[in-house]
Amino acid sequence: MQRRELLKALGAGSALAALGGCATMGEDGKAGRVVVIGGGYAGATAAKYIRMWSGGQVAVTVIEPREKFISCPMSNLVIGGSKTLDYVTQSYENLPKRWGIQWVRDTATQVDTEKRTVTTLGGQTITYDRLIVAPGIDFMWETIPAAAKGPNAVTDVAPNAWQAGPQTVQLRSQLVAMPDGGIAAITIPRAPYRCPPGPYERACQMAWYFKKAKPKSKVLILDANEDVQSKKALFMKVWNEDYKGIVEYRPNQTLTDVDVKTKTLKFETSDDVRAAVVNLIPAQRAGSIARVAGVITANNRWCEVDFLTYESVKVKNVHVLGDSIQIAPAMPKSGHMANQQAKVCAAAIVSLLTGQPVNATPVVNNTCYSMTTDEDSVHVASVHQYDPGKKTMLTVHGSGGVSTAPTALEGKYAFAWAQNIWADTLG
Repeated sequence: MQRRELLKALGAGSALAALGGCATMGEDGKAGRVVVIGGGYAGATAAKYIRMWSGGQVAVTVIEPREKFISCPMSNLVIGGSKTLDYVTQSYENLPKRWGIQWVRDTATQVDTEKRTVTTLGGQTITYDRLIVAPGIDFMWETIPAAAKGPNAVTDVAPNAWQAGPQTVQLRSQLVAMPDGGIAAITIPRAPYRCPPGPYERACQMAWYFKKAKPKSKVLILDANEDVQSKKALFMKVWNEDYKGIVEYRPNQTLTDVDVKTKTLKFETSDDVRAAVVNLIPAQRAGSIARVAGVITANNRWCEVDFLTYESVKVKNVHVLGDSIQIAPAMPKSGHMANQQAKVCAAAIVSLLTGQPVNATPVVNNTCYSMTTDEDSVHVASVHQYDPGKKTMLTVHGSGGVSTAPTALEGKYAFAWAQNIWADTLG
């Protein structure tokens, strides 16, 4: 607990240092206007902290279509059956009520970076001095021929549940309905993708459910990567000991298509696989509004940024946060990291709009918990600091760490982490 609190203080403290403390409350919008596209971990945190650290002098508008915040972290517990979707669903109400954020429940469809305006599906046009684009991920459906008639052609049968919500419940229902003795297959795209350990945690949750409810069933992990992407030794230990005979891991399984009628997965160089339940996780890229804003620069998928401010390297006055960015070395696409990036960005924007210097040495941290049962968890942690010479974030030598084994104590830390970050982001 002391280690986790230290890491949390490092991340928040580095952003606070940029401002020299919190500003007193002032005239709303006096210092400028910020529009935030997306109300996830990155967007919601940035909006809150800009209001907090500017003392209300910066007006903030968030454009978000969802009625409520649904957390991807911890949502695999819904698939395992120990939690319901309500557990990972939180209200947005504190952000407008407590922090004075203008909340627009709509979808951003157009960005005019010359006029500095954002237009929504509902027809609103909102002006900005600084824009934050935090749309999360979109899926590369063009890589899956079965989705040619639309993503629903695949997801109605093979949900990805990689954006927590209805598909999370759908996947859980499919596991419950599956006869004992069936195979549940998980496909993992090549990295980078959202939440490196997420698919492996999901395999554990499925296996935990099968072990107690459907002991003849199996989980088949079909990974396009050459190896497990996070916490390899820990996951392998759990699969080989706690879930021996239930979980099978296959690397180098590059998905090329799926026959939705027969639930048959097809691969580049491997034999077809037919399963009773298919959890097809497609390849990913930055959310579509990032393309509209012209900030996608890397591999036609991700957005390169200045890590001091998270401003796009291509478009001035537009900042990009969260899973949409081209990550720095060893920087995961995670909810915790999105929250940390948002604080650095919020501090930088307040500084830029109020004529203060931007912090030249930001530090962020990441902690990622993976639940191996309904109670046991493992973690990986890291600290990252800006390197002026390389102009990127690099891991701090000797920082971070990884669990030695899953424990119920770590599980308690994981549940506490979730409550803390939800409060920090939305409270």
